[in-house]
Amino acid sequence: MTMQDINLLKGIHPGIILERELKKRNIRKGLFAMSINEYPTIIGDITKGRRKMNTDLALRIEHALGIEEGFFMILQIHYDIKEIKQKQGKEHHPDLNMFRKSLFWDTDINSIDWLNQKEAVIQRVFERGNDQEKAEIMHFYGEYTVNAALSANQHNKYAQGS
Repeated sequence: MTMQDINLLKGIHPGIILERELKKRNIRKGLFAMSINEYPTIIGDITKGRRKMNTDLALRIEHALGIEEGFFMILQIHYDIKEIKQKQGKEHHPDLNMFRKSLFWDTDINSIDWLNQKEAVIQRVFERGNDQEKAEIMHFYGEYTVNAALSANQHNKYAQGS
C-alpha cells in the first residue's frame, strides 16, 4: 500500500483496507493487535468500520506492516469527508414544497441525496418538471451546474446514438 493507492481508495474506511491487508498476509487480527500493543477488540472494531483510526494507532500499524507513514490517516480523513458530505446532502436540499409529488412518484423525495444525485435530479426536473420546479432547481444548484448537467446528458445521448 502506497500513497498512490489513495485516489483509488478515497471514501473507504481504513479498517476495511487493514482487514484486507491482514487477510492477504495471513495475519490473525488478535495476534497482530497484541504485537502492536493494542487491544484486539479495538482492531476488530476498526476493521468492521465501527471505530475511527487514530494517528498513534495508524503509525503503529503502518510501521508493523511496512506501509508508508500517514497512509491510514489520509484514508480516515477522506472517509470522514465522505461521511460529512453525505450528512450535508441529506440536510441540504431545495424547497421540497416547490415540487409536485408526481415528479418524484417513484421515490421518497426525502431520501434523495441532492448532492450525489444532482445530474439525475436535474435531468428529471428539466424533462418532466414545470416552470416553478425548474426555477427551484436552477436556484438550488445554480445556472452553471444545471447547464453542465444538461449538456453532459445531451452529449451522452449523442454518444450512444440516441
